[in-house]
Amino acid sequence: MENLFLTVDEVRQLLGVSKSYAYKVIRKMNSELRQQGYHTIAGRVSKTYFLEKVKYQKLERSK
Repeated sequence: MENLFLTVDEVRQLLGVSKSYAYKVIRKMNSELRQQGYHTIAGRVSKTYFLEKVKYQKLERSK
């Protein structure tokens, strides 16, 4: 089963930031999700929400 949440290390790698900044990003996103009525997990963020918020897409290589 695919993970539904990203850890701080995964967020750090995707954004290319420090671990402390990745925690800050996760706290901010989790705060937004709680305001929308969702339950959150400390130190993890919804993968779907994260990818939507940062508009992250893997680049497809040209053939």
